[in-house]
Amino acid sequence: MAGNAVVNAVLASLCLFSGASAWPFTTRQTLSIDAIQQQALANAQKVLAGTLSDGMTRPSSCNKDTVAVRKEYGDLTKDERTEYIRAVKCILSKPSKLPAGKYPGAKVRYDDFTVVHMNMTPSVHSTANFLHWHRYYIWAYETALRTECDYKGYQPYWNWGKYADLPSSPIFNGDQWSMGGNGEAIQHGRGVMNIPPGPGGGCVKTGPFAGMNITLGPLMPTMDPALRIPSNPSRDGYGNNPRCLRRDVSNYYTQTVLAPAELAAHITTSSSITTFQDTLQADTPQKAAIHGAGHFSIWGDPGGDVYVSPGEPTFWLHHGQVDRHWWMWQNYMEGELKTRTLAYEGGTNWMNPNSARGKPTDAQWLSVVAPSGQEGIPSNQLFSTVAGPFCYVYQ
Repeated sequence: MAGNAVVNAVLASLCLFSGASAWPFTTRQTLSIDAIQQQALANAQKVLAGTLSDGMTRPSSCNKDTVAVRKEYGDLTKDERTEYIRAVKCILSKPSKLPAGKYPGAKVRYDDFTVVHMNMTPSVHSTANFLHWHRYYIWAYETALRTECDYKGYQPYWNWGKYADLPSSPIFNGDQWSMGGNGEAIQHGRGVMNIPPGPGGGCVKTGPFAGMNITLGPLMPTMDPALRIPSNPSRDGYGNNPRCLRRDVSNYYTQTVLAPAELAAHITTSSSITTFQDTLQADTPQKAAIHGAGHFSIWGDPGGDVYVSPGEPTFWLHHGQVDRHWWMWQNYMEGELKTRTLAYEGGTNWMNPNSARGKPTDAQWLSVVAPSGQEGIPSNQLFSTVAGPFCYVYQ
């Protein structure tokens, strides 16, 4: 496939640094985020080749010749970005598959994904399910783009540490190949987390998603109340509430929490899955954690709402990177790859700190957005990107 040339080039470059199988760095903290990515990819290729085990059973159909390669959005060609945008707009135009009348704000197929996330939020945030359920969910969205809208590529991601100025990045610069521009510049105050207002705040009026209509939520509004974003007519957030897509894209977190050195340190100093996933998610009133910092760098409505955030089209790029960040942690240390792939810990309900502990055999649910025949997959089939229903790596 198209990505294999890139994968092979990376592997070749790694061989220049080491004639043996051992990674040349001996201290975790010396690794840069780029080195972590390279080693994770090299080890994933060894798993595909059968020379290294991650403890998972994989289908014979997933191998080095068939594996999909997910790329960073800015690394896609303009034609590839155009095709991805077309597919997203296609999902935005198809009818919902949810039961008629049950979710009045769900008008189109894209909304089905938002409703599923709203329903699942308490069990898939700050729980044992967070990382692998979202991996399953992003893959389901990618599958829908491919099977329902004839998309030929794979889900791109947003590399958090790549852009010194996020509003002018290929993702948000507002040109025809972007995911739409920032929100219109309007005067506004701080939202939650005490974040200074960014350069946007208003409706998205440039790029392919200019004028996009949002109908679900808000459920947990995080923008300045003075903006008078309309409340949902239903207390559960499922009512029909048409309004514009808003963003307030800023550099507040990309230069600190999401800087490359910070991301590398998070991976190399998190020795257990408990530490890794808790510090990835645990926002405090003083500081956002990595996961929240990505969402809050986009902000807006619905992007800043933990329940309704998939209504923001760049949600999928952000959570693609969340998955990549976990994938790097799982794969970059050859000697710990099996242990880290199988690692699983935490409760099952965000709202109940004493909830039952998650079990590797627990089924995960996607309702109407599950690909055909792929609903209710056990957690332990979702731990590896090259096992279970998956067959992809990150470039």
